[in-house]
Amino acid sequence: MSRPPMPRGSAYAVLAALAAVVVLISAAIFIGARTGDRPGAAPEPRGSASPASAGSWVGTWGTSASAAEPRTPTGFAGMSVRNVVHTSIGGSSARIQLSNLYGTQPLSLTHASLALAAAPSSPGAAPGTMRRLTFGGRTAVTIPAGRTAVSDPVRLAVPAAADLLVTTYSPTPSGPVTYHPHARQTSYLARGDRAEDGAGAAYTGQSPYWRYLTGVDVWNKEARGALAVIGDSITDGVTSTAGANHRWTDFLAARLRTEPGAPRYGVLNQGISGNRVLLSGAHGRRSANPSALSRLDRDVFDRTGVRAVIAQLGVNDILRLPHQRDPGKIVAGLRKLVARAHARGLPVYGATLMPFGGHRGYDPRLEAVREAVNDRIRAGHVYDGVIDLDRALRDPAAPKRLDPRYDSGDHLHPSDAGYRAMAHAVDLDRLKNGAPTVL
Repeated sequence: MSRPPMPRGSAYAVLAALAAVVVLISAAIFIGARTGDRPGAAPEPRGSASPASAGSWVGTWGTSASAAEPRTPTGFAGMSVRNVVHTSIGGSSARIQLSNLYGTQPLSLTHASLALAAAPSSPGAAPGTMRRLTFGGRTAVTIPAGRTAVSDPVRLAVPAAADLLVTTYSPTPSGPVTYHPHARQTSYLARGDRAEDGAGAAYTGQSPYWRYLTGVDVWNKEARGALAVIGDSITDGVTSTAGANHRWTDFLAARLRTEPGAPRYGVLNQGISGNRVLLSGAHGRRSANPSALSRLDRDVFDRTGVRAVIAQLGVNDILRLPHQRDPGKIVAGLRKLVARAHARGLPVYGATLMPFGGHRGYDPRLEAVREAVNDRIRAGHVYDGVIDLDRALRDPAAPKRLDPRYDSGDHLHPSDAGYRAMAHAVDLDRLKNGAPTVL
Protein backbone atom coordinates (compact mmCIF):
# COMPACT_ATOMS: atom_id res chain seq x y z
CA MET A 1 0.00 0.00 0.00
CA SER A 2 1.44 3.41 -0.93
CA ARG A 3 2.11 5.98 1.76
CA PRO A 4 1.12 9.65 1.55
CA PRO A 5 4.02 11.86 0.48
CA MET A 6 6.02 13.53 3.26
CA PRO A 7 5.47 17.31 3.49
CA ARG A 8 8.35 19.25 1.99
CA GLY A 9 9.25 20.95 5.29
CA SER A 10 9.38 17.61 7.09
CA ALA A 11 11.53 16.11 4.35
CA TYR A 12 14.04 18.93 4.68
CA ALA A 13 14.09 18.48 8.48
CA VAL A 14 14.78 14.77 8.09
CA LEU A 15 17.53 15.48 5.57
CA ALA A 16 19.14 18.00 7.92
CA ALA A 17 19.06 15.52 10.80
CA LEU A 18 20.60 12.81 8.64
CA ALA A 19 23.30 15.23 7.44
CA ALA A 20 24.21 15.85 11.09
CA VAL A 21 24.56 12.10 11.60
CA VAL A 22 26.85 11.98 8.55
CA VAL A 23 29.14 14.57 10.10
CA LEU A 24 29.29 12.73 13.43
CA ILE A 25 30.04 9.41 11.81
CA SER A 26 32.60 10.95 9.47
CA ALA A 27 34.43 12.46 12.42
CA ALA A 28 34.60 9.14 14.19
CA ILE A 29 35.96 6.90 11.46
CA PHE A 30 39.26 7.35 9.67
CA ILE A 31 39.34 7.48 5.89
CA GLY A 32 42.45 5.64 4.86
CA ALA A 33 44.31 6.57 1.68
CA ARG A 34 43.57 4.00 -1.00
CA THR A 35 45.67 2.63 -3.81
CA GLY A 36 45.54 4.89 -6.84
CA ASP A 37 45.22 2.12 -9.42
CA ARG A 38 43.22 -0.49 -7.55
CA PRO A 39 40.90 -2.39 -9.92
CA GLY A 40 37.21 -2.69 -9.38
CA ALA A 41 34.35 -0.31 -8.69
CA ALA A 42 35.01 2.60 -6.38
CA PRO A 43 33.84 1.93 -2.83
CA GLU A 44 32.26 4.54 -0.63
CA PRO A 45 35.12 5.99 1.42
CA ARG A 46 35.14 4.65 4.94
CA GLY A 47 33.64 7.11 7.37
CA SER A 48 31.49 9.02 4.87
CA ALA A 49 28.13 7.37 5.48
CA SER A 50 25.58 8.57 2.92
CA PRO A 51 22.22 10.05 3.86
CA ALA A 52 19.42 7.54 3.81
CA SER A 53 17.19 9.86 1.78
CA ALA A 54 16.91 9.54 -1.99
CA GLY A 55 20.09 10.50 -3.78
CA SER A 56 23.61 9.29 -4.34
CA TRP A 57 27.21 10.41 -4.68
CA VAL A 58 28.01 11.28 -8.27
CA GLY A 59 31.16 12.66 -9.86
CA THR A 60 30.64 16.23 -11.07
CA TRP A 61 34.25 16.89 -12.13
CA GLY A 62 37.28 14.74 -12.74
CA THR A 63 40.69 14.76 -14.30
CA SER A 64 43.43 12.20 -14.80
CA ALA A 65 46.78 12.43 -13.08
CA SER A 66 49.22 12.19 -15.96
CA ALA A 67 52.75 12.79 -14.64
CA ALA A 68 55.01 14.26 -11.99
CA GLU A 69 55.31 18.00 -12.48
CA PRO A 70 58.80 18.91 -13.72
CA ARG A 71 61.06 20.91 -11.41
CA THR A 72 59.10 20.10 -8.25
CA PRO A 73 61.56 17.80 -6.41
CA THR A 74 60.37 19.06 -3.01
CA GLY A 75 56.77 19.89 -3.89
CA PHE A 76 55.28 23.17 -2.66
CA ALA A 77 56.34 23.27 0.98
CA GLY A 78 54.88 26.25 2.81
CA MET A 79 52.54 27.16 -0.02
CA SER A 80 48.82 26.94 -0.67
CA VAL A 81 47.66 25.42 -3.97
CA ARG A 82 44.23 26.66 -5.12
CA ASN A 83 42.74 24.67 -8.00
CA VAL A 84 39.84 26.12 -9.99
CA VAL A 85 37.49 23.50 -11.46
CA HIS A 86 34.12 23.62 -13.23
CA THR A 87 31.18 21.45 -12.20
CA SER A 88 28.93 19.55 -14.59
CA ILE A 89 26.05 18.87 -12.17
CA GLY A 90 25.15 20.32 -8.78
CA GLY A 91 24.35 18.90 -5.39
CA SER A 92 23.73 19.59 -1.72
CA SER A 93 27.05 18.27 -0.39
CA ALA A 94 30.51 17.71 -1.81
CA ARG A 95 33.75 15.83 -1.27
CA ILE A 96 37.07 15.71 -3.11
CA GLN A 97 39.73 13.21 -4.15
CA LEU A 98 43.44 14.03 -3.89
CA SER A 99 46.21 12.03 -5.56
CA ASN A 100 49.88 11.43 -4.80
CA LEU A 101 50.13 8.96 -7.68
CA TYR A 102 53.45 10.27 -8.99
CA GLY A 103 54.88 11.25 -5.62
CA THR A 104 57.99 9.51 -4.30
CA GLN A 105 57.31 10.18 -0.63
CA PRO A 106 54.26 10.82 1.56
CA LEU A 107 52.30 14.00 0.88
CA SER A 108 51.40 15.69 4.17
CA LEU A 109 48.57 18.21 4.03
CA THR A 110 47.54 20.07 7.16
CA HIS A 111 44.78 22.23 5.75
CA ALA A 112 42.32 21.88 2.86
CA SER A 113 39.20 23.76 1.86
CA LEU A 114 36.38 23.92 -0.67
CA ALA A 115 34.43 27.00 -1.77
CA LEU A 116 32.46 28.46 -4.64
CA ALA A 117 34.43 30.97 -6.70
CA ALA A 118 33.22 34.54 -6.37
CA ALA A 119 33.43 34.90 -10.17
CA PRO A 120 34.51 32.64 -13.05
CA SER A 121 38.22 31.78 -12.78
CA SER A 122 38.61 34.00 -9.70
CA PRO A 123 40.80 32.94 -6.74
CA GLY A 124 38.33 34.67 -4.40
CA ALA A 125 35.54 32.75 -2.71
CA ALA A 126 31.85 33.63 -2.79
CA PRO A 127 30.81 34.93 0.66
CA GLY A 128 29.59 32.26 3.05
CA THR A 129 30.76 29.31 0.96
CA MET A 130 34.20 28.53 2.42
CA ARG A 131 34.30 25.06 3.98
CA ARG A 132 37.20 23.45 5.83
CA LEU A 133 37.74 19.87 4.68
CA THR A 134 38.50 16.95 6.94
CA PHE A 135 39.72 13.41 6.33
CA GLY A 136 38.29 10.90 8.76
CA GLY A 137 37.42 13.80 11.03
CA ARG A 138 40.96 15.15 11.00
CA THR A 139 42.03 18.39 9.37
CA ALA A 140 45.36 16.85 8.34
CA VAL A 141 45.98 13.90 6.05
CA THR A 142 49.09 12.09 4.87
CA ILE A 143 48.81 10.41 1.48
CA PRO A 144 51.44 7.74 0.81
CA ALA A 145 53.29 7.76 -2.50
CA GLY A 146 51.15 6.21 -5.22
CA ARG A 147 47.91 6.56 -3.27
CA THR A 148 44.80 8.75 -3.13
CA ALA A 149 42.61 10.09 -0.34
CA VAL A 150 38.96 11.14 -0.26
CA SER A 151 37.70 13.88 2.05
CA ASP A 152 34.72 13.75 4.35
CA PRO A 153 31.57 15.32 2.88
CA VAL A 154 30.76 18.96 3.60
CA ARG A 155 27.36 20.59 3.33
CA LEU A 156 27.52 23.09 0.48
CA ALA A 157 24.96 23.99 -2.17
CA VAL A 158 27.01 23.34 -5.30
CA PRO A 159 25.43 24.70 -8.49
CA ALA A 160 25.80 23.06 -11.87
CA ALA A 161 28.19 24.79 -14.29
CA ALA A 162 29.92 26.63 -11.45
CA ASP A 163 33.58 27.21 -10.61
CA LEU A 164 34.83 25.65 -7.39
CA LEU A 165 37.99 26.46 -5.46
CA VAL A 166 39.80 23.49 -3.93
CA THR A 167 42.80 24.50 -1.84
CA THR A 168 45.49 22.43 -0.13
CA TYR A 169 48.36 23.46 2.12
CA SER A 170 51.48 21.41 2.83
CA PRO A 171 53.98 22.70 5.42
CA THR A 172 56.75 20.27 4.53
CA PRO A 173 58.60 19.07 1.40
CA SER A 174 56.62 16.31 -0.28
CA GLY A 175 58.50 15.26 -3.40
CA PRO A 176 57.32 15.54 -7.02
CA VAL A 177 53.83 16.98 -7.50
CA THR A 178 51.17 14.82 -9.15
CA TYR A 179 49.53 17.03 -11.75
CA HIS A 180 47.46 17.41 -14.90
CA PRO A 181 49.30 19.82 -17.19
CA HIS A 182 46.68 20.84 -19.76
CA ALA A 183 43.92 22.22 -17.58
CA ARG A 184 42.88 25.09 -19.91
CA GLN A 185 42.09 26.83 -16.66
CA THR A 186 44.12 29.17 -14.47
CA SER A 187 44.76 27.97 -10.93
CA TYR A 188 46.67 29.76 -8.18
CA LEU A 189 49.48 29.65 -5.61
CA ALA A 190 50.01 31.64 -2.41
CA ARG A 191 52.77 31.68 0.17
CA GLY A 192 51.84 30.42 3.62
CA ASP A 193 48.67 28.74 4.83
CA ARG A 194 45.95 30.53 2.91
CA ALA A 195 43.60 27.58 2.55
CA GLU A 196 40.63 29.48 4.02
CA ASP A 197 41.55 32.87 2.61
CA GLY A 198 38.32 33.95 0.98
CA ALA A 199 39.54 37.22 -0.47
CA GLY A 200 42.07 35.55 -2.76
CA ALA A 201 44.41 38.57 -2.90
CA ALA A 202 47.33 36.49 -1.62
CA TYR A 203 47.08 34.16 -4.62
CA THR A 204 49.52 36.00 -6.82
CA GLY A 205 51.03 32.89 -8.43
CA GLN A 206 49.22 31.53 -11.47
CA SER A 207 49.55 28.26 -13.40
CA PRO A 208 47.73 26.38 -16.17
CA TYR A 209 47.86 23.12 -14.15
CA TRP A 210 45.70 21.14 -11.75
CA ARG A 211 47.78 19.83 -8.85
CA TYR A 212 46.91 16.89 -6.57
CA LEU A 213 43.16 17.23 -7.18
CA THR A 214 41.61 14.50 -9.36
CA GLY A 215 37.92 14.46 -8.48
CA VAL A 216 34.93 16.25 -6.98
CA ASP A 217 31.73 14.40 -6.07
CA VAL A 218 28.35 15.85 -5.13
CA TRP A 219 25.30 14.42 -3.37
CA ASN A 220 22.65 14.60 -6.08
CA LYS A 221 19.02 13.50 -6.13
CA GLU A 222 18.39 13.72 -9.87
CA ALA A 223 21.41 12.43 -11.79
CA ARG A 224 21.43 8.90 -13.16
CA GLY A 225 25.15 8.73 -12.46
CA ALA A 226 28.32 9.90 -14.14
CA LEU A 227 29.52 9.61 -17.73
CA ALA A 228 33.29 9.08 -17.90
CA VAL A 229 34.97 10.26 -21.11
CA ILE A 230 38.38 8.69 -21.63
CA GLY A 231 40.44 10.24 -24.39
CA ASP A 232 43.50 12.11 -25.59
CA SER A 233 44.34 15.79 -26.18
CA ILE A 234 41.11 16.28 -28.12
CA THR A 235 39.12 15.31 -25.02
CA ASP A 236 41.60 17.25 -22.89
CA GLY A 237 40.56 20.29 -24.95
CA VAL A 238 44.09 21.59 -25.49
CA THR A 239 43.07 24.12 -28.17
CA SER A 240 39.88 25.32 -26.50
CA THR A 241 39.74 28.85 -25.12
CA ALA A 242 41.41 28.86 -21.70
CA GLY A 243 39.04 29.64 -18.86
CA ALA A 244 35.93 29.43 -21.04
CA ASN A 245 35.08 25.76 -20.37
CA HIS A 246 34.74 25.04 -24.08
CA ARG A 247 36.07 21.49 -24.08
CA TRP A 248 33.75 19.13 -25.88
CA THR A 249 32.87 17.49 -22.56
CA ASP A 250 31.70 20.89 -21.25
CA PHE A 251 29.39 21.33 -24.23
CA LEU A 252 28.14 17.76 -23.73
CA ALA A 253 27.48 18.42 -20.04
CA ALA A 254 25.42 21.47 -21.00
CA ARG A 255 23.31 19.37 -23.38
CA LEU A 256 22.72 16.75 -20.69
CA ARG A 257 21.62 19.45 -18.23
CA THR A 258 19.35 21.45 -20.50
CA GLU A 259 17.90 19.45 -23.36
CA PRO A 260 14.39 18.05 -22.78
CA GLY A 261 14.47 14.31 -22.24
CA ALA A 262 18.27 14.13 -21.96
CA PRO A 263 19.60 11.65 -19.41
CA ARG A 264 21.02 13.51 -16.43
CA TYR A 265 24.67 12.57 -16.00
CA GLY A 266 27.66 14.19 -14.41
CA VAL A 267 30.46 14.37 -16.97
CA LEU A 268 34.03 13.42 -16.04
CA ASN A 269 36.78 14.49 -18.45
CA GLN A 270 39.45 11.79 -18.26
CA GLY A 271 41.46 12.99 -21.24
CA ILE A 272 45.26 13.03 -21.25
CA SER A 273 47.12 14.81 -24.03
CA GLY A 274 49.12 12.38 -26.14
CA ASN A 275 47.29 9.38 -24.73
CA ARG A 276 47.30 6.09 -26.62
CA VAL A 277 45.27 2.93 -26.34
CA LEU A 278 48.21 0.56 -26.32
CA LEU A 279 51.45 2.22 -25.19
CA SER A 280 52.41 4.35 -22.20
CA GLY A 281 55.09 6.98 -21.89
CA ALA A 282 55.81 10.66 -22.53
CA HIS A 283 58.99 12.70 -22.76
CA GLY A 284 61.10 9.60 -22.24
CA ARG A 285 59.35 8.65 -18.98
CA ARG A 286 57.42 5.43 -19.31
CA SER A 287 55.54 5.99 -16.06
CA ALA A 288 54.08 9.25 -17.36
CA ASN A 289 51.00 9.36 -19.60
CA PRO A 290 49.81 5.80 -18.93
CA SER A 291 47.99 4.07 -21.77
CA ALA A 292 44.21 4.03 -21.75
CA LEU A 293 44.20 0.31 -20.99
CA SER A 294 46.59 0.68 -18.05
CA ARG A 295 44.66 3.58 -16.47
CA LEU A 296 41.14 2.33 -17.12
CA ASP A 297 40.50 1.11 -13.57
CA ARG A 298 41.81 4.23 -11.88
CA ASP A 299 40.38 6.84 -14.25
CA VAL A 300 37.05 5.24 -15.15
CA PHE A 301 35.92 2.28 -13.07
CA ASP A 302 36.99 3.72 -9.71
CA ARG A 303 35.27 7.06 -10.33
CA THR A 304 32.15 7.78 -8.33
CA GLY A 305 28.83 6.78 -9.84
CA VAL A 306 30.06 5.95 -13.36
CA ARG A 307 27.21 4.40 -15.36
CA ALA A 308 28.49 4.79 -18.94
CA VAL A 309 31.73 5.45 -20.80
CA ILE A 310 32.69 7.38 -23.92
CA ALA A 311 36.01 6.52 -25.58
CA GLN A 312 37.78 8.98 -27.90
CA LEU A 313 41.06 7.23 -28.59
CA GLY A 314 43.32 5.82 -31.28
CA VAL A 315 44.77 8.73 -33.25
CA ASN A 316 47.93 8.92 -31.11
CA ASP A 317 48.60 5.23 -31.62
CA ILE A 318 48.86 6.14 -35.31
CA LEU A 319 50.63 9.52 -35.14
CA ARG A 320 53.08 9.08 -32.27
CA LEU A 321 56.31 7.13 -32.48
CA PRO A 322 56.46 4.24 -32.78
CA HIS A 323 53.60 4.42 -35.31
CA GLN A 324 51.07 1.63 -34.99
CA ARG A 325 50.48 0.68 -38.61
CA ASP A 326 48.25 -2.33 -37.93
CA PRO A 327 44.64 -1.18 -37.54
CA GLY A 328 43.77 -4.59 -36.18
CA LYS A 329 45.94 -4.03 -33.11
CA ILE A 330 44.31 -0.68 -32.35
CA VAL A 331 40.86 -2.18 -32.74
CA ALA A 332 41.82 -5.14 -30.56
CA GLY A 333 42.92 -2.70 -27.85
CA LEU A 334 39.63 -0.83 -28.08
CA ARG A 335 37.70 -4.08 -27.90
CA LYS A 336 39.66 -5.06 -24.80
CA LEU A 337 38.71 -1.73 -23.21
CA VAL A 338 35.05 -2.38 -24.01
CA ALA A 339 35.18 -5.95 -22.69
CA ARG A 340 36.54 -4.76 -19.37
CA ALA A 341 33.78 -2.17 -19.13
CA HIS A 342 31.15 -4.77 -19.98
CA ALA A 343 32.46 -6.98 -17.19
CA ARG A 344 31.37 -4.18 -14.85
CA GLY A 345 28.03 -3.65 -16.56
CA LEU A 346 29.07 -0.41 -18.28
CA PRO A 347 28.25 0.42 -21.90
CA VAL A 348 30.93 2.14 -24.01
CA TYR A 349 30.11 4.60 -26.77
CA GLY A 350 33.07 5.13 -29.04
CA ALA A 351 34.21 7.84 -31.41
CA THR A 352 35.57 7.45 -34.90
CA LEU A 353 39.01 8.97 -35.46
CA MET A 354 38.84 12.49 -36.85
CA PRO A 355 40.90 13.46 -39.91
CA PHE A 356 44.38 14.97 -39.65
CA GLY A 357 45.14 15.91 -43.26
CA GLY A 358 47.46 18.92 -43.32
CA HIS A 359 48.87 18.14 -39.87
CA ARG A 360 52.67 17.97 -39.67
CA GLY A 361 52.44 14.24 -38.92
CA TYR A 362 50.22 13.42 -41.89
CA ASP A 363 51.32 10.56 -44.11
CA PRO A 364 49.11 8.72 -46.62
CA ARG A 365 50.07 5.39 -45.06
CA LEU A 366 48.96 6.61 -41.63
CA GLU A 367 45.77 7.98 -43.14
CA ALA A 368 45.03 4.49 -44.45
CA VAL A 369 45.33 3.12 -40.90
CA ARG A 370 42.89 5.76 -39.59
CA GLU A 371 40.35 4.92 -42.27
CA ALA A 372 40.67 1.19 -41.61
CA VAL A 373 40.07 1.70 -37.87
CA ASN A 374 37.02 3.84 -38.64
CA ASP A 375 35.63 1.21 -41.01
CA ARG A 376 35.75 -1.38 -38.24
CA ILE A 377 34.20 0.98 -35.69
CA ARG A 378 31.34 1.83 -38.05
CA ALA A 379 30.77 -1.86 -38.75
CA GLY A 380 29.43 -2.08 -35.20
CA HIS A 381 31.73 -4.68 -33.68
CA VAL A 382 33.74 -2.44 -31.34
CA TYR A 383 31.43 -0.20 -29.29
CA ASP A 384 27.89 -0.27 -27.96
CA GLY A 385 27.21 2.84 -30.01
CA VAL A 386 29.21 4.92 -32.48
CA ILE A 387 29.79 8.67 -32.22
CA ASP A 388 30.90 9.51 -35.73
CA LEU A 389 33.17 12.46 -35.06
CA ASP A 390 34.96 11.90 -38.36
CA ARG A 391 31.77 12.45 -40.31
CA ALA A 392 30.65 15.35 -38.09
CA LEU A 393 33.86 17.38 -38.35
CA ARG A 394 35.51 16.52 -41.68
CA ASP A 395 35.54 18.88 -44.62
CA PRO A 396 32.89 17.68 -47.11
CA ALA A 397 35.09 18.91 -49.97
CA ALA A 398 38.27 17.31 -48.59
CA PRO A 399 37.28 14.47 -46.21
CA LYS A 400 40.85 13.75 -45.15
CA ARG A 401 40.93 17.17 -43.46
CA LEU A 402 38.96 18.92 -40.73
CA ASP A 403 36.26 21.33 -41.87
CA PRO A 404 37.91 24.80 -41.70
CA ARG A 405 35.04 25.95 -39.51
CA TYR A 406 36.10 23.41 -36.89
CA ASP A 407 39.88 23.48 -37.25
CA SER A 408 41.94 25.18 -34.53
CA GLY A 409 44.64 25.77 -37.12
CA ASP A 410 46.90 22.78 -36.47
CA HIS A 411 44.71 20.48 -38.62
CA LEU A 412 44.33 17.97 -35.79
CA HIS A 413 42.62 19.63 -32.83
CA PRO A 414 39.23 21.32 -33.07
CA SER A 415 38.42 24.96 -32.42
CA ASP A 416 35.77 25.93 -29.87
CA ALA A 417 33.19 25.57 -32.66
CA GLY A 418 34.61 22.15 -33.42
CA TYR A 419 34.33 21.05 -29.81
CA ARG A 420 30.71 22.17 -29.80
CA ALA A 421 30.09 20.15 -32.97
CA MET A 422 31.63 17.09 -31.29
CA ALA A 423 29.20 17.37 -28.39
CA HIS A 424 26.27 17.69 -30.78
CA ALA A 425 27.35 14.53 -32.60
CA VAL A 426 26.43 12.48 -29.50
CA ASP A 427 23.04 10.76 -29.73
CA LEU A 428 21.54 11.46 -26.31
CA ASP A 429 18.76 8.96 -26.87
CA ARG A 430 21.40 6.26 -27.21
CA LEU A 431 22.83 7.24 -23.84
CA LYS A 432 19.47 6.55 -22.23
CA ASN A 433 19.86 2.85 -22.92
CA GLY A 434 22.59 2.55 -20.31
CA ALA A 435 23.29 -1.15 -20.86
CA PRO A 436 26.03 -3.06 -22.70
CA THR A 437 25.14 -4.82 -25.95
CA VAL A 438 26.39 -8.08 -27.40
CA LEU A 439 29.11 -7.22 -29.93
